Order: sequence, then C-alpha cells, then structure tokens
Amino acid sequence: MKKIIHIDNSGFFRKLMYKFLINEGFDVESFSTWADADMAINSQHIALVITGLTLADISGESFIQRLLDSYTGPVIIMSASVNPEEEAAFRARGIQATIPKSGAWKLALQPYLARIR
Repeated sequence: MKKIIHIDNSGFFRKLMYKFLINEGFDVESFSTWADADMAINSQHIALVITGLTLADISGESFIQRLLDSYTGPVIIMSASVNPEEEAAFRARGIQATIPKSGAWKLALQPYLARIR
C-alpha cells in the first residue's frame, strides 16, 4: 500500500483528506506541523506529500524550501489561496500541482493519485 503524507493546519481538512485517501486505498499519515511531518518524511518511503501552506510552526516559504530540500518525490499544494503567479513559481521549483481546497478538489486530485498507484 502506497503511503501519503498530508500536512495541514486545519484539523477539519486533515480528517476530510484522511478519510478520502484511506477510501482511495492509500496508507495515510496526517500532521499539523512541519516538525512532526519532517520526521515521517525522512524516515519512510513516501509516495506523495500533500500539503497546505499555512502551518503553525513555520512560514509557507520556509516550509516549501525545507520540504523540497529533504524530499525528492511528488508534492501537491492544497490551499485556499494561490494566485497564478505563485502557482507558476511553485511549479518552477518542482511542485506537481496547486489545487484549491474549495470546489472539486477530490476530482482535481485523482490524476495525481492515479500516477502513484
């Protein structure tokens, strides 16, 4: 079973994403802070990291830099607010996609999940 790490400061969204990914057949670990997620990312084989940009223990820019420095696999950002310029900058740095949390996020996430199955 492929493992996905999900990082988000919203407890509600972590639970929602956890249930969705488990139902899709993945092993999931959810975290609210970079400090907790970093240990999991560096100690296991991870197929995908899905993350928000706002965390309690680190700024979004520092977080993305640390994540990309320590993890070479696919990363998807799910955020309520990413403008087109930010999305282009994230993609240039190696982020697979930015997906809005609102709307049809489950549908938008499906192609990326299919790639790691």
